[in-house]
Amino acid sequence: MAKKKKEPENKKINNPDVTGLHSEVVDQPITETLESNYMPYAMSVIISRAIPEIDGFKPSHRKLLYTMYKMGLLTGPRQKSANIVGRTMQLNPHGDAMVRLSAGQEALLVPFVDSKGNFGKVYSRDIAYAASRYTEAKLTPICAEIFRDIDKDTVDFVDSYDGTQQEPTLLPTAFPNILVSENMGIAVGMASNICGFNLNEVCETTINYIKDPDFDILNTLPAPDFTTGGEIIYDREEMRKIYETGRGSFKVRAKWRYVKEDNLIEIYQIPYTTSTDIIIDRIVALSKEKNSKITEITNVRDETDRSGLRIAIDLKRGSDPEKLMQKLFKLTTLQDPFPCNFNILIAGYPMVLGVRQILDEWVAWRTESVKRRLFYDRQKKSDKLHLLCGLEKILLDIDKAIKIIRGTELESEVVPNLMIGFGIDEIQANFVAEIKLRNINREYIIKRIDEKNDLEKEIAGIDDILSSTRKIKGVIIDDLKRINEKYITPRKTELVYAAEIEDIIIEDKVEDYPVTIFVSKEGYFKKITAQSLRMSSEQKFKEGDSLSAKFESGNAHELLVFSDRQQVYKCRVCDFEDTKASALGIYLPTKLEMDDGEKVISVIDAGDYKNNILFFYENGKVSRISLAVYATKTKRRKLINAYSDKSTLIKVLVLDDEKDIVCYSSDDRAVIFNSSLVAVKETKTTAGVACMTVKKQKTMINAEFFENSVITNKSRYRVKNIPGAGAVLKIEDKGGEQISILDFDNE
Repeated sequence: MAKKKKEPENKKINNPDVTGLHSEVVDQPITETLESNYMPYAMSVIISRAIPEIDGFKPSHRKLLYTMYKMGLLTGPRQKSANIVGRTMQLNPHGDAMVRLSAGQEALLVPFVDSKGNFGKVYSRDIAYAASRYTEAKLTPICAEIFRDIDKDTVDFVDSYDGTQQEPTLLPTAFPNILVSENMGIAVGMASNICGFNLNEVCETTINYIKDPDFDILNTLPAPDFTTGGEIIYDREEMRKIYETGRGSFKVRAKWRYVKEDNLIEIYQIPYTTSTDIIIDRIVALSKEKNSKITEITNVRDETDRSGLRIAIDLKRGSDPEKLMQKLFKLTTLQDPFPCNFNILIAGYPMVLGVRQILDEWVAWRTESVKRRLFYDRQKKSDKLHLLCGLEKILLDIDKAIKIIRGTELESEVVPNLMIGFGIDEIQANFVAEIKLRNINREYIIKRIDEKNDLEKEIAGIDDILSSTRKIKGVIIDDLKRINEKYITPRKTELVYAAEIEDIIIEDKVEDYPVTIFVSKEGYFKKITAQSLRMSSEQKFKEGDSLSAKFESGNAHELLVFSDRQQVYKCRVCDFEDTKASALGIYLPTKLEMDDGEKVISVIDAGDYKNNILFFYENGKVSRISLAVYATKTKRRKLINAYSDKSTLIKVLVLDDEKDIVCYSSDDRAVIFNSSLVAVKETKTTAGVACMTVKKQKTMINAEFFENSVITNKSRYRVKNIPGAGAVLKIEDKGGEQISILDFDNE
């Protein structure tokens, strides 16, 4: 039998000079793991990746732009994007951030990269940007305001990640780019979403804010602006709240036009938060749904090209484009909210700030940047003045200087001898020693003396500015005015007020068929079809309950249910299932989620909301209200203060034409008058007018149309003016439960 081959043993080698991964399990408390591993990652994402700083840039964008600046792309010709990306890798591995900053992508109101080639589109996922080897780029002219005086110690510099070069921690932007450039970032445990604002509006607002910190920002900065245009549904107070807190949202909707010749809708601007493919996919999905709410469309296609965005929607003949667009606004991202979260890094700490606070932080930072530039300029001028002061001493006795130099044996002793001979320091002596012989003439001497005087005046001017905060802010204002005049950018997003927008309620398609409605006194509701009524017309009610109202309606009609607490509930007939006469029905207070103890007074068919409604009260008054005041554009199901609370409501009648009305009192009296005597009111809570004079401790107990009553002696009870006392009912004019005093007493 062959011997089993022995497997070689793996020898464990522990070399203290080798550092690497070790396959060992280490027990560690989860809190320690979070602190040592997760927290550094989280802080890195927040500080070094996702959240913008006061200059309006994330680190990746800042590194890219600075690399392009150092490559001379502010004034030089375009270079291949691949070259730029490669050079950017020296500061940041994410060189492709250039795409978002480009003019071609249309992501920013003020692009910083002048692009050539396909850089994609922010509003389309289908139009992807080309590989960097095919495109070219350079910096746009406005980048001169981003890098202005960056070499004058206006910002701090730090070592790059590999320590081979220096990079700025911030860019010395001469305008509040943090408000101009749209920024969105998702960090760990927090996020940032800053909408863009129009450059000219931001500059003007900042100027006014610097002059007057209490200035109303909304006067010059009414709302954000987006590269994709569209319309902001504007609410000034809601916008003010966003400006104050840095949080909130507003709605943006697309712009469209109807092309009558082709019977199509052309959408040419969309909200910034969506894209053409999302919109088209949603429209297609809606059109394919069972019982679809969108039936007017025959075809939808994306016709976006180099000339701009275009979504074409072909319509069926006879379709109403306005109503269709109102439905699409509600059901698709053609109307989309923009959630604001102005989260910004201030001195390394994330802070959610309002617009005024952002401007305050930017002005403070910009003030410090201007001060640093002025200190730098002063230092350079002071250094030059120092040299010229030494030169002045030499030029006063040039022969002595020449004699000292000629009398010096060693070159290394020239500077010390000049220092001793003229009482100047080493820096001045070195400067003098380097002067060429050709410059020792009268013209050179006069120019240097004039230059010295000019430098003294310039330094005095800088000192004057540095000593005054007002003058430093004046420098900032001058820069903003120059930018505002040089870079004119028209607003792209228009403002429309919510009151100007027609709103519609989108209902599911409902089969409409005739039904009869039965409502009991205790609030039980039945919807019965004609066929079911023919089979059995005798209605079943709960013991002690009886019929209160019966009327014809349709399955697609809307009902108004009035309660005893001055509230009206809106519902549709189709919300209730078809029932039979033998069923007790559906209890309305439960179905409509009424308040505890709330009871149903009346149920009416609202129809088209063009009729009037009559409210009768125990105190003998009646009010006539237009049904239109109960029509709502939203899906509100409950309206408060539906009628007057001055007296108890006893009856509600729908009036489609002028009719005679009979009112009954608890002392067995009746009065008949025409409805034309009651004027229509637009206020729901109007107390009404007296229609029946009731005696003390007596009340009006019922009202009905004369055509539905059993009264035969009409002239006995009829009055030409209201209120009327009426007359005691004769025996032959009595009939029906509505005039049974005993019934009301028992109740």
